Amino acid sequence: MNWISPLRLRKLGILGMNRRNVEFISPYNQRRHFPLVDDKLLTKKLAEEHGIAVPKLIDVVETQYGIQSIGEKLDKLTAFVAKPANGSGGKGILVIKDRVEGRFLKASGALITLEDVQRHLTNTISGLHSLGGRPDVAFLEELVTVDERFTRISFEGVPDIRLIVFKGVPVMGMLRLATKSSDGKANLHQGAIGVGLDIGTGAAVRAVQREKLVLQHPDTGALLNEIQIPEWDNLLALAAECYDATHLGYLGCDIVLDQTHGPLILELNARSGLSIQIANNRGMLPRLRHLRAVNTRKMSVSDRVAYAKEEIAAL
Repeated sequence: MNWISPLRLRKLGILGMNRRNVEFISPYNQRRHFPLVDDKLLTKKLAEEHGIAVPKLIDVVETQYGIQSIGEKLDKLTAFVAKPANGSGGKGILVIKDRVEGRFLKASGALITLEDVQRHLTNTISGLHSLGGRPDVAFLEELVTVDERFTRISFEGVPDIRLIVFKGVPVMGMLRLATKSSDGKANLHQGAIGVGLDIGTGAAVRAVQREKLVLQHPDTGALLNEIQIPEWDNLLALAAECYDATHLGYLGCDIVLDQTHGPLILELNARSGLSIQIANNRGMLPRLRHLRAVNTRKMSVSDRVAYAKEEIAAL
């Protein structure tokens, strides 16, 4: 393994977890706003109140009785996603893309039964996937239909774009691509690919899987350095709007491009991870420290998007 000294990391502008927490989360994210993004159901309600598009909510499951009677509702669905309201790191997300002879087809290609789905929901409400292991709520939402411009570059699951926003200005972006090893989920810890994105243009910078450089998607063979995110300005604007809705200064926004509905907010995070720096081969620290001295309160969303593309991209 290659070892990099702390001094070298500082020179590269790499933001570490302790510095992120002390310099950017603690001063800019008031704890009273955390539940708005920690609880995905509250996030949906908040987004809808501010006119921000999200995947449609199908059902909420809070009790074991509700799980036992879920079969009738699932009979009407061909595809759906089951999530814990208070999950983290992609844990507990069940993606069902189709029905085959009465069984449910997962994004990975595996077939499961109704009993398997019910067992998953039971584990979810018991707190198996929640922060701190506390009892939780499960909910079902519509499965996003992948924009056809992404179908050739991702394996089964829905690719998402993570944007880190500071004081309302997008500072760094990454496309996350599902793989067979990640079970169709766009989560880097589970084996998904992270493609660093130029914040000014939305073009690919480089790609990593399990912290190793990759040039092609292992399952689709797509060349990752040729990726260009469509509707880039719209995605930047959507992320900037989330700052106005949540009042969180340091915010991670996960966005998907749906074939029918366009850009949708999938999830928001007040403690967004730092692996986005690996995918981009650059640290966030210079950009964040630059923005600390900038008054963004009087900037419109379009002003903040323009600032990201012109000023932040140059750092």
